[in-house]
Amino acid sequence: MKTVLPLVVGAVIGLLNPAQGRTLDAIRASGVLGLCAHPNSLPFASKAADPPGFQIELGEALAHELGVSLRLDWIITQYQMRSAGCDIVLDVIADREAQGETRLRFSKPYYRTGVALAVPSSSALASFQSLNEHTKVGVQVGSVAAMIISQRHVPTSTFGFESDSLDALSNHEIDAAAVTPTAASYFNLTHPDKAFRILDRDESVADLNWNVAVGMVRPDDALRDTIDGAVERLRNDGTIDRIYGRYGVVLQTPK
Repeated sequence: MKTVLPLVVGAVIGLLNPAQGRTLDAIRASGVLGLCAHPNSLPFASKAADPPGFQIELGEALAHELGVSLRLDWIITQYQMRSAGCDIVLDVIADREAQGETRLRFSKPYYRTGVALAVPSSSALASFQSLNEHTKVGVQVGSVAAMIISQRHVPTSTFGFESDSLDALSNHEIDAAAVTPTAASYFNLTHPDKAFRILDRDESVADLNWNVAVGMVRPDDALRDTIDGAVERLRNDGTIDRIYGRYGVVLQTPK
C-alpha cells in the first residue's frame, strides 16, 4: 500500500486559495461533517478496505461528538481540496510554518510523531547517533530526513514511499529505514514474520519531530472550540488510542 505523505501527514502543503470553510451551525444544519482523505492509503484511509483506516474511524468519532454523520470526500492530490468542500483533514502537522499557504487551522494536538529508524531485530543500531559511513539508510526523496542524514555523511538510498523503504529493509537492501513510527508499526502489524525494531525518535532535532492535530478549513470560532473539546474527550476516554491501536500504532503524548 502506498502511503501518500503529502496528503496524510504533510496535510496539503502548497494549497492556495482554499474554499470558504463552513461554520459549526452550517455543519449541524446539513447533518454532515466532511472529511478529506485518500482512498488508498492504509493505515490512514481506504475506500475499499475493512477496517477503513484510522482517519475514517477518528472522523466518525468526531462527527458523532458533533451530533452529525461523516461524509467522506475522497481526494488523490492535495490540490483537490479546493473543490472537495470538506471541513477537516486528519493527521495534520500542527505547525503554522509547515502549513504554508493552506490557511488550515488546527485543533489541540492529539499525538506526537516524527521520523524514527526501523531496523532489523538483529541490528546493532541503537539510535540516530549510531549511524555512520557504513550504514545505508532508506529515506524519502526530497525529505528533511534525507537532507539531515546526508549531512551527517551517512549513505542513503531514496524511495518514493515509506512502504518501499520498508520493503527494501525487509529484503536486506539497506540497514535502516527513516520512516514515521506509524508506517513502521503498521508494517509490523501486517508482516509479523518480518517485524522490525523501531528506535526512539531523536527529539534533539526539531525538524524530525512534530505534533499532530485536526486540520480545519477556515473554521469559525465555534467549530474550532467544538473540535478542540471533542479531541480532548476522545483522548481522555481512550478512544483515539484504541482507534490507532487497531492499526498497530501506539501514540505518544504531544508536547
